[in-house]
Amino acid sequence: MTQQKTILFVTPQMSGFALNDLNILKSEYKIILNVYNWNNKYLTPFNLIHQFFFIAFNIFKINKIIIEFGGYWSLIPAIFGKLFRKRTIIICHGTDCAYLPSLNYGNLGKKYIKLFCKFSYDLSDLICPVSESLIQVKNKFHLKNNEVNQGILSFFPNLKTPFEVINNGLDLDFWTNDKYNKRKNTFLAVFSEKQYQLKGGDLILTIAKRFKECSFEIVGLEYPEFLYDKPKNISFLGKLNREELIYKYTQSEFYLQLSSFEGFGLSLCEAMLCRCIPIGSSVNMIPEIIGKNGYILEEKNSKQLELIIKEALELENKEMVAKKARQSIINRFSLEKRKMNLLKVVK
Repeated sequence: MTQQKTILFVTPQMSGFALNDLNILKSEYKIILNVYNWNNKYLTPFNLIHQFFFIAFNIFKINKIIIEFGGYWSLIPAIFGKLFRKRTIIICHGTDCAYLPSLNYGNLGKKYIKLFCKFSYDLSDLICPVSESLIQVKNKFHLKNNEVNQGILSFFPNLKTPFEVINNGLDLDFWTNDKYNKRKNTFLAVFSEKQYQLKGGDLILTIAKRFKECSFEIVGLEYPEFLYDKPKNISFLGKLNREELIYKYTQSEFYLQLSSFEGFGLSLCEAMLCRCIPIGSSVNMIPEIIGKNGYILEEKNSKQLELIIKEALELENKEMVAKKARQSIINRFSLEKRKMNLLKVVK
């Protein structure tokens, strides 16, 4: 009987992304988990020291190294991988592929973490972004000329490490809506308070004032302290668990994904699986995800968004469009498909 191989799994936090990949890898490998509190920058030197000795102690037990996100946590594992010939793969999700200073998003403009990312990417055997756009993309939606060129190769044009895109996957059994029973003229968006500008919260606030007959709900943040003039038709629902969130998806006619940068768009896919008609920005992979099953806002312009929403509200066959939106996600972005592709590159 062949002995089960061991993976060192490195992640800065146990996010939903990381947990999905960890569960996939557990199906065929033993796992040695390496995770610390990297959010506290004052702990970074201590984390690096601890990580060095942890990997040094375990290196001869390890066959492969999988790292979620490029960052401070990815360099030491990549160095060990190169020195001891352990196949090392970095999975990139967004912040590690971009820098938009006007929105305080991304790590590739910050001097030290950018260097850690650069050397990590150089030393790894394979980089697996969750979308093609994280390799290189031009995003003009945000209307900032110095922030158009994004993606890893826009910052590290001489990088030789190969890429293999593995799209995110969703649990099709959970994110489902068998009956089309929507509240009329309802719009939903999902983002945190820190993501308010990045995810188009300002656009939603503006457009809510122009469509007083519509209801706009935002999941992920409480009423922001910086808002003094909130329209009555917009609600901030705070953080919801998965069961509460799926209920909101199944109620809402439309989903708004108005990001200025988006690594993939998992919430968008969840909403489409629950038969929300999507309205999204023309950035990264959002137009590809939506396809012909919704609407694309070409630039961050409230007048253009107003025209799109008017057209969407007048749509006669909403149920059919929503059904096609759901089927398009089922066909392309299942968790099973990600599992198959991830295990294939790890082997």
